[in-house]
Amino acid sequence: MALIATSLNSLQPTERRVAEAILQAPEDVVELTAQQLADRVGVGRSTVVRACQSFGYRGFPQLRVALATALGGSGEAPDYGEGVLGRMRAEIGRIAQSLPQAVSVLDETSMEWVVRGIANAGRVLIVANGLSAPIASDLSMRLTAIGRPAEFVPDAIAQQISASTLGADDMCLVVSGSGANEASLRAARQASGRSAKIVALTSFAVSALTTLADEAIVIAPAGQSFRDELEHTSRVAHAVFVEVFVGAVTHAIGENARLTREQVMGILSDNLDDGGSD
Repeated sequence: MALIATSLNSLQPTERRVAEAILQAPEDVVELTAQQLADRVGVGRSTVVRACQSFGYRGFPQLRVALATALGGSGEAPDYGEGVLGRMRAEIGRIAQSLPQAVSVLDETSMEWVVRGIANAGRVLIVANGLSAPIASDLSMRLTAIGRPAEFVPDAIAQQISASTLGADDMCLVVSGSGANEASLRAARQASGRSAKIVALTSFAVSALTTLADEAIVIAPAGQSFRDELEHTSRVAHAVFVEVFVGAVTHAIGENARLTREQVMGILSDNLDDGGSD
């Protein structure tokens, strides 16, 4: 499911209709033949086969097996009740269940390259706008706290100016769920023009941003389509990823990261108020 969701932007319109039908009702699709799915979607059987091949399967039978396997392990969701708290608990449960799938399309070699690159770069600039900005700010602070200074400025024009000062030894990490935010793309183009390495943290494998990037960290979207990503955006998976990603960078930096963290703890301690009176 994650593989299909992250490939939506790379599909032809008719193939995308097949993909969205699978994402919307996988329990139904697993019981259909290729022709029945084609009839339901309103496309030819060959389009269903091509869509399956775009996902990395030989054909529809192999996709059905993968769907059946995934659905068999999903289990039945607990009943939390119809009240406000019950709905909140159900949504938290849904998000928690989706987190392993969100990172299921990540590649070991690519992640190793990104982690080493961030740890060893001369400068690290983090670019993001809109709903991705809080993720970028959090990532910047976390990296800085382990001794890997990372820059983030919230103003879109200032991001472009900062990107224009990067060099070949620097990295620009662009956070954009859709991969289509024009302000972020402008900053990425500035960085590219300066020969800086570009890393995309995004939700779709094919977009204007991933075309620019040297490497893409693709976190599967919570929504079932590009439109869902825009209308019902969730950055929970990205926020969780940031935590574990900083842990990986910490390991790559080694002893210096540990020493920096001790200094940070000292600073935090100095700024805590015990509530006593002067």
